[in-house]
Amino acid sequence: MDWDAFAEGHLAAAREVLTTLRPAIEAAAAGMAGCLRQGGKVMACGNGGSAADAQHFAAELVNRFQLERRPYAALALSTDTSVLTSIGNDYDFDQVFAKQVEALGRRGDRLLAVSTSGNAVNVCRAAAAARAAGVWTVALCGGSGGRLAGLADEVLCVAASTVTARIQEGHGMILHALCQLIEEQLAE
Repeated sequence: MDWDAFAEGHLAAAREVLTTLRPAIEAAAAGMAGCLRQGGKVMACGNGGSAADAQHFAAELVNRFQLERRPYAALALSTDTSVLTSIGNDYDFDQVFAKQVEALGRRGDRLLAVSTSGNAVNVCRAAAAARAAGVWTVALCGGSGGRLAGLADEVLCVAASTVTARIQEGHGMILHALCQLIEEQLAE
């Protein structure tokens, strides 16, 4: 393993998150905090590792991140296996998140759509369904942003790398920054 290349890829993603993306992260957090303050909810979706990131994010909002506080309304759209498998069986897997956004999303809610490539069809369809429902979408993607970047209202793109692992490391930092900022803003 080339440890120097590994370190440089990791540091490039971290530098991008901590500098270039900082204003966009702060804006996304402010929008999510405002949504929650007004009684709305934050939904999150993704596949594979991005599904795990969506679930982690929702759990931090519902339970707590660092502060003892009331639970916030958040859910990951990848957690209900009966819903996922019925939609996948009756329609197709490309619809598993979009149909949930149509059912649960309300004008003013937020969707965090996570895809390292930005091209996951079911995540892109969720973003399109969110737009139709008046749900504000924040894309968490990497590389060029893919199709998802063009479907979202806000884009948090780890463009410093096209390596999935480095993008995911950047996503982890972004998710924790969002959680901390949301908690701080709602504690005010």
